[in-house]
Amino acid sequence: MSKPDLSTSYLGIKLAHPVVASASPLSYTLDGIRRLEDAGVAAVVMYSLFEEQIEQESHALHHYLEYGTHSYAEALDYFPQPDQFNVGPHEYLELLRKAKEATQIPIMGSLNGVSSGGWIEYARMMQEAGADAIELNLYYLPTDPTLTGLEVEEMYLDVVRDVSQSVTIPIAVKVGPYFSNFTHMAARFVQAGASGLVLFNRFYQPDFDLEHLEVTPNLVLSRADELRLPLTWIAILYGRIQADFAITSGVHSHLEVLKGMMAGAKVVMMASELLKNGVERVGAILQDLQTWMQEHEYESIRQMQGSMSQKHVANPDAFERGNYMKVLRSWRPDPTGRLVK
Repeated sequence: MSKPDLSTSYLGIKLAHPVVASASPLSYTLDGIRRLEDAGVAAVVMYSLFEEQIEQESHALHHYLEYGTHSYAEALDYFPQPDQFNVGPHEYLELLRKAKEATQIPIMGSLNGVSSGGWIEYARMMQEAGADAIELNLYYLPTDPTLTGLEVEEMYLDVVRDVSQSVTIPIAVKVGPYFSNFTHMAARFVQAGASGLVLFNRFYQPDFDLEHLEVTPNLVLSRADELRLPLTWIAILYGRIQADFAITSGVHSHLEVLKGMMAGAKVVMMASELLKNGVERVGAILQDLQTWMQEHEYESIRQMQGSMSQKHVANPDAFERGNYMKVLRSWRPDPTGRLVK
């Protein structure tokens, strides 16, 4: 049997296979992006440009332009050289431009925030720098008790609508699962201009330092069992929502790649596994993927995409409440009170 065809497409972009490097510190440098390409990833989503960085640059530029304007002619000396207010975004765009020149794989920009603001301008600049697509990582933790869920949803949709109307390259939206009706919200993202949905981003969850009584940042890499949440939703949405799906969080081996494809994803995105065990893991995962497909007589990735979605499985209730009841009943206490299957 010939080697299986691993090719897929995402956001209209043809890819050699479905394993994509998601936004992470691995793409902080040009050397890092080259290493990802050499390791065999099909595409790279660059690390995120944060809304706060855009605002910081805007405020810094405004300060330099205004500072000393009511002084004497010597005030002209206050005007800074460009590198004095290059606080991040322009360096990001330059890295994106260089990455496109130095690599042969698709490079996608990433914007992280929740308001349109400077996003429209920088989305255009990313397109001009050569980005093949833009991933909007919509991260917002509503803490205002007067802000309704509907208002939060509209904030998200306004960003997608504004950015998608300002560029011609495809837009993917990366969001969390915390909506009252995610199926409805997914459809609205597509209506607002999203070509793809990336499920799911991982919300920052701080920890407490009990000795110093401080709130501390705490980065925890993903585990394989975290795949279940995006896997469930992609399997439910496949065939209902006209968008390309990317599965992220919990992809660590060829098994998660296979599950993602069968649920209906076009690509899977990896970061934690590569950060923990090195970018060389990509080659091993692709080899294991080919071996599994040959052993199970799959000719292509496209052949399996969506095959285990709710639309195609023999028991669609497996994704809904009926299966929840079966799971609870599948466990029973033994004589000591411990649960066993």
